[in-house]
Amino acid sequence: MKRFISLFILLFVFIVIVQVFERPARETIMFFPIDPTVRFTTAETKLSLQSQKKENNYVVDWIVTSSLDRTAYLRQDISLLFANGRLISTQSKWKENGKNLIQQKRLEQKGSRLFQAISYHQGELHNGNDIRSSQKMSGDTLYVIDSSFAPLQSFRKPTTNEQKTWANTLNKQTQTIVNKAANEMDKILKKDDYYHLYLPELVQYNEQPFMDLTTNETEVMVGNLWEGLYKNYFLGIKKQNGSIESPIGSTVPLILIKKDYSKLFVVTETADGEIVILKQLLEFTK
Repeated sequence: MKRFISLFILLFVFIVIVQVFERPARETIMFFPIDPTVRFTTAETKLSLQSQKKENNYVVDWIVTSSLDRTAYLRQDISLLFANGRLISTQSKWKENGKNLIQQKRLEQKGSRLFQAISYHQGELHNGNDIRSSQKMSGDTLYVIDSSFAPLQSFRKPTTNEQKTWANTLNKQTQTIVNKAANEMDKILKKDDYYHLYLPELVQYNEQPFMDLTTNETEVMVGNLWEGLYKNYFLGIKKQNGSIESPIGSTVPLILIKKDYSKLFVVTETADGEIVILKQLLEFTK
């Protein structure tokens, strides 16, 4: 009987060890040097409003799709959705030995809101010991008007006077929410020493280099920024007391980049009102 128990324990340990070694790669975002020969054929984030309400709520569809031009060792997409300046939901998906990813969420919401989504698409490519990556960002913006004074409607860019009025109102509401973090940083840093932008604005640097940087340097900065955002924001925000809090309810991250490109800061206000400042040293200086 003792021998049987010993064999059982050995078998159990062996199974556990095999499971540990055979477990697939953990979902993560790690930046590696860009492979200029690899590109994304598709990288899209789309927000749309369903025409019919569900009881008293409306439904927003949020779809994230991407396709690499070849099979990658690891394909990963993450996406964040903000409403009136605060994070309301995230999406994340990864696949080994793949090139295509698609994600979709349907969210019930109410009240007029400015929705802003931004996604980071990455492929990790292995060639022996040489590891490279390919990356792209995508995003979308959607104004949804849900008011007893107007029919349910949505638009990306206002065209009518009514839409312009609503857009102006929602933009001001959003700016009021995110201003607290910006005002706190004004007390700490010399504003003129930093470039500043909000996370959804980062998408424009898919196609153009950042101020005073080459295209390659911009890609390095963007890749390292997303690696840091994934670990220290997307997965949870570390507060001053050491606890980890969900990013849901936090404000749109403010990015401050020192003009000599030695470092950057990411600033957000958590759902319970604490200002959190993340610092990242850049891999190059100008």
